Amino acid sequence: MSTTTGQVIRCKAAVAWEAGKPLVIEQVEVAPPQKMEVRIKILFTSLCHTDVYFWEAKGQNPVFPRILGHEAGGVVESVGEGVTDLQPGDHVLPVFTGECKECAHCKSEESNMCDLLRINTDRGVMLHDQKSRFSINGNPIFHFVGTSTFSEYTVVHVGCLAKINPHAPLDKVCVLSCGISTGLGATLNVAKPKKGSSVAVFGLGAVGLAAAEGARISGASRIIGVDLNANRFELAKKFGVTEFVNPKDYKKPVQEVIAEMTNGGVDRSVECTGHVDAMISAFECVHDGWGVAVLVGVPHKDAVFKTGPMNLLNERTLKGTFFGNYKPRSDIPSVVEKYMNKELELEKFITHEVPFSEINKAFDLMLKGEGLRCIIRMDA
Repeated sequence: MSTTTGQVIRCKAAVAWEAGKPLVIEQVEVAPPQKMEVRIKILFTSLCHTDVYFWEAKGQNPVFPRILGHEAGGVVESVGEGVTDLQPGDHVLPVFTGECKECAHCKSEESNMCDLLRINTDRGVMLHDQKSRFSINGNPIFHFVGTSTFSEYTVVHVGCLAKINPHAPLDKVCVLSCGISTGLGATLNVAKPKKGSSVAVFGLGAVGLAAAEGARISGASRIIGVDLNANRFELAKKFGVTEFVNPKDYKKPVQEVIAEMTNGGVDRSVECTGHVDAMISAFECVHDGWGVAVLVGVPHKDAVFKTGPMNLLNERTLKGTFFGNYKPRSDIPSVVEKYMNKELELEKFITHEVPFSEINKAFDLMLKGEGLRCIIRMDA
């Protein structure tokens, strides 16, 4: 049994004290896990655009001081009351959404939107007692999406932890706890392209390239990448993208361009930008009769999707997805196995690495649009 079990742990964490200001490495106290909670030692974490979005806090409720971070890999240090399927030493990926295994969504084969543990970006406390497990000199520091991985130790609800193969390298598979699984699952689980089919991917950031990787794994013969940034096209070839369309190069709507390229439209499309115009284009560029468009990107809360009803009546299908339709506890371990079996390549998503002390460099890289994923080494 760990000597720290049941004790408060003092460790380093990167604290966001206010919106848009550099994170500060502080000594924090991390309380022991309570009922249905697990305390984990984070070994690697990575920066996702969602962290930057809530750090900037331009369009949401500002919740500060806060420990951000939600893409990570770690090891269980201790477990709270009622936790039976994890024990100290287990390797886990914390996930921003969860799987209680008891609600109607968790019991459904079609949904991964757990009633209890669905993402809540405004909540800065744990569900059990509505309190934070982090503090500095007795003052609470708020949690972020139930994970708060920019800390050497964090406390997470057991339903938000995927227990994975202990031989999987955490510095690689940590990226599966958010963006990569979201894009990959949007293609594999929702769009489901057939071998030899055509797929258009809108937005070639990390999530879009993961969607392209899903199309590559599925055996799609044409993968058309759509992006306003031509600099992304060369890198996208590594992810199976075969053709590129920059909407700025045409005077007509990009859906018309794609329809002409593909004799009436692509078989599947995946939209990863969150811009409503791209969503409409992604839907209208799929072939009538069998085309399926999947929306992944999160739009502005006031955005409205407009299309002619005949586009639907002509047997096009529009779907949405959340976290690639993966249930965190049930499904993510098998995605890790895809990597272990060399079906899925993760190294190409990881373009930078920084020590924890230089975490603000990762923010700088993302704000400049450089690279895909930056791994933050907690021990360095």
